Amino acid sequence: MRITEAAKRLGMSPRMLRYREALGLLPPVREQGAHRRFGPEELAAVAQGVELEKRFDVSPAELAFALRVLTEPAVASAVRDLGVRIGRIQVPRRALDFEKEKALRLLRPSGR
Repeated sequence: MRITEAAKRLGMSPRMLRYREALGLLPPVREQGAHRRFGPEELAAVAQGVELEKRFDVSPAELAFALRVLTEPAVASAVRDLGVRIGRIQVPRRALDFEKEKALRLLRPSGR
């Protein structure tokens, strides 16, 4: 089916479907002549995205960014670094740091 019919079935405008496509929230399938065709899989993918947005109270752009974080290691690393800096993510303790702290505790006089 074409975008107008798909949008009607999904309860949104064709413009919103095009926006979701621009964000990368639709499977990359196009017919010859550059017209997008929507089948059951594409409709299900859009519906799943809409359901996630509602459940987690996020926008389509936020959902698209979350997918980017999951698929691009450099983006994931930058977001993790920010999370650590602002205190939303704890820095994982390295095994060597743990062993060093353990050794220092053992070496301390027992009166402290």
